[in-house]
Amino acid sequence: MKSFGVQPYLFPMPTYMIATYNEDESVDVMMMAWGGICAEDMVALNLEASHKTVENIKKRKAFTLSVPGSDTLDESDFFGIISANKDGNKFSKTRLTAKKSDRVDAPVIQEYPLTLECSLLEVQAQPYGLRILGKIENVLAKENVLDNSGKIDAGKLHAFIFDQMQNGYYAVGEKIGKAWGNGTKFIK
Repeated sequence: MKSFGVQPYLFPMPTYMIATYNEDESVDVMMMAWGGICAEDMVALNLEASHKTVENIKKRKAFTLSVPGSDTLDESDFFGIISANKDGNKFSKTRLTAKKSDRVDAPVIQEYPLTLECSLLEVQAQPYGLRILGKIENVLAKENVLDNSGKIDAGKLHAFIFDQMQNGYYAVGEKIGKAWGNGTKFIK
């Protein structure tokens, strides 16, 4: 095996979109890969304190966290390239649309297939970085990602993941097994 030293090389990395409102009510969206679910009703976002999104979350006490679909890959990548500290109108440069959440003081990006509406629980300034803990207040899913029984079908999200090793995005979708099922053959 070849050694690479200390690197953040875990695969896959999620691509999550954090949406907040700026002080002028304009929409800010940024892509995030370092975070995820940390409890049944909580998310953890590991962010740089200098992000405009962090300032917005602290002020509004809310954010939405979405899974982007591959049909929004270009816009989503753009939100990860351009800082709202440098361009507060970056959202308006895309074809995406937003509406105000009914649950929290944050925008819901209409084109993203799955969105968690979150309220701020805690901002943890740690020696190793900033962590934002959010409480999931509600989950929204577009109708076209639901199966016949009304449940969210992950394959229909057309999600994509991030490769930190070569800066690539990869499509996700094919179901290859059953969680808490495939491994039961090893139970005696």
